[in-house]
Formats: sequence, C-alpha cells, structure tokens
Amino acid sequence: MTMQQESKSYMDKYLTSVPGMRRLPTAFAGPAVTPVQRPWGSWSVLYEGEGMKVKLIEVSPGHRLSLQYHRHRSELWICVSGRASAVVGEREIELVPRDTVTIPVGTVHRLGNPGDEPMSIVEVQQGDLLSEEDIVRLEDDYHRAHPRDA
Repeated sequence: MTMQQESKSYMDKYLTSVPGMRRLPTAFAGPAVTPVQRPWGSWSVLYEGEGMKVKLIEVSPGHRLSLQYHRHRSELWICVSGRASAVVGEREIELVPRDTVTIPVGTVHRLGNPGDEPMSIVEVQQGDLLSEEDIVRLEDDYHRAHPRDA
C-alpha cells in the first residue's frame, strides 16, 4: 500500500469518528499525485473540495517548515509516520503516528522532523482561502520569510 493509500485509509477512519464529518470522496487522489518539492521535503494534494484541502506533507530528517500563520484557514495535522516536532502558539509538541494537533486560524506554527527517518503528516486545511498565498512566514531556514508582511 502506498503512503497516499495509507493516508486516505487513516483519514477515512479519523473523519468517520468525528461527529458531523464524513468519509473522503472516492475522487480522492491516487497514484497520479505529483509531489511539490520544497527545501525541507515535499507536499502533495490528496483531495481538494469546497472549503477543504487535504495534503500529504513529507519532511526530510533534520528539516523544518517556516514559522508561519494563516489569515484564512485552520489546519489539522495527523502524524502518519516518523516523529514530528510541532510549535503551535506557545506550545511545543512531539507527534508520533496517530497523534493529532489542531492549528486555529491566525495561530503561529511550525512543523519539523528532528529524527533520522522521513516524517509524514496528513494536513487537513479548512477555510475560505486554501492557497499558498495564505502563508505569512515569520522565520524560515531557507530565507523565504518576509516578516514585514506580517
């Protein structure tokens, strides 16, 4: 089973356990998903619908994403492999497979991989703007931050 198939299966189980949620549609992306490469790893869109986007985020060992926030969306992270370090507001959290964390709109957050194995999370975005333009970077290991925009 591919990581994307495992992620869909896990998300189906998770979503059906949450009151008011439903399974992901059968149009959930399959093997044709093309990862978008980033300096810290990659991400792939697994599903996109009105007000919701589901991504598989894979972070290389020793790397981390920007310290950032979003003006228009909240996120739910579900660790599916490896070990993640997360900053959510003032909290520092370690995630292992099946752990979840919610990031409310406007909350400063960062995801990292402190381990020596690849780490993957499923990210569920909810909001009225689900594009990369809704990332406000405060700090970035790869010199992509523009704090003046904050």
